[in-house]
Amino acid sequence: MNDNLGWIDDELSIIADTGLMRQQTVCAPAANSTELMFDGETYVNFSNNDYLGLASDIATALEQSPALDQNWGSGASPLVTGRGVFHQKLERALADFKGSAAALLFPSGYAANVGAITAVTGAGDIIFSDARNHASIIDGCRLSRAKVEIYRHKDVDHLVELCKRAKDYRRKLIVTDALFSMDGDIAPLSLITEVARQYDSMLLVDEAHATGIYGATGRGMAQELGCEDGIDITVGTLSKALGSIGGFVSGSQQLVDLLVNKARTYIYSTAMPHTCARAGLLALECLKAEPERRDKLFKNVEYLTSRLIQREILPVRNYSQIVPVILGDTAVAMAKSKELRSAGFYIPAIRPPTVPEGESLLRISVSSAHTIKQLDGLVRALSE
Repeated sequence: MNDNLGWIDDELSIIADTGLMRQQTVCAPAANSTELMFDGETYVNFSNNDYLGLASDIATALEQSPALDQNWGSGASPLVTGRGVFHQKLERALADFKGSAAALLFPSGYAANVGAITAVTGAGDIIFSDARNHASIIDGCRLSRAKVEIYRHKDVDHLVELCKRAKDYRRKLIVTDALFSMDGDIAPLSLITEVARQYDSMLLVDEAHATGIYGATGRGMAQELGCEDGIDITVGTLSKALGSIGGFVSGSQQLVDLLVNKARTYIYSTAMPHTCARAGLLALECLKAEPERRDKLFKNVEYLTSRLIQREILPVRNYSQIVPVILGDTAVAMAKSKELRSAGFYIPAIRPPTVPEGESLLRISVSSAHTIKQLDGLVRALSE
């Protein structure tokens, strides 16, 4: 038999030699949403995106709700038979939540970004993308067949410079994360909306890590900064602060109609299970009924970061619920992650290609469900 995959061993050796080999893990939930278990050991979890501690509460609510009259799997793509009543209700609820005319569900946030970008751009178009955008945005740009210009992270002057040079393109699109997933910093959305308006460019903003947290009603960073009217396409997820699964795009009815007809990740993917759509509805209800979850999250972020700044573990700056401890060297980051695990805290090291070379870090995800005792314990462990 020909060993047509024999080259894989060499490829894996290269990955291992550079300290970038990933290994699958198996974890189990523990007694509460801020803990998890590996091999029978319990760790305080500072690694997931369940920022409001909704995931376990939604699971409880689903158990107590009447049984659904559908199978678990939706069985088909949304345009065949996969879209059910709960999908429709959730799309309407998301549109109301985001203050938009319409919304469209995708099986994941990744699919939402790829589907939206490739549906609104193509050959003959140009995309301006922030250098630190999420991989789903990067892949959407690559698959679009449009010309892609990368502007320096959060550098509006560089964005303007690139826009000025862009001539003779059919359509233009600026795309950025609202809250960047590794650095935890915030895009200058107010300035970017002005640039988009000045240079007749569409603007897509991925609110994945800001949805449910920022803004007067939790709509996201654009609401927080008062610039929602300048954004044409908003991408969000149900899998982070909303504690469920799936992604969505919100905007005009015309946009959603276009996506239904052109977004390949929507057309050719099986719809999320009906129960997952029901979970999304429950999450939106909890978000509206319990604003104190967001208040507690912000208090926890301030409590943790102020103490880490005092100990010079973090530089002085404003922090979101994503707190990066930048260590630089990959081996150092791996070693520190291992030390923290020995101390009872689960915080994986983030390494290239997720972050640039020389910028490996520990990514601390803060939740409203974390206790003061857990936060104090982490401060002690990092100080040591």
